[in-house]
Amino acid sequence: MNIVQRMNAPTPRFFKKLRNIGLALAGISTAIASSPVVLPALLVTIAGYAAVAGGVIGAVSQLATDTEHPKNGGGDG
Repeated sequence: MNIVQRMNAPTPRFFKKLRNIGLALAGISTAIASSPVVLPALLVTIAGYAAVAGGVIGAVSQLATDTEHPKNGGGDG
């Protein structure tokens, strides 16, 4: 399975939820890190790490595929 086929394959329900959580984490932490208000350095540092973690979670979850049922939509319900 090449990368294009993997991206077009159905994503299992669990990984869809995990992807959405990762994207939300990345979005919230990016908003905190780029806030115009002066925040403690520790909070900004944690937000930076959370943004990276959220991006990685989202990317890895997007590449997960349901190989048991590739023709009928897999785990989409």
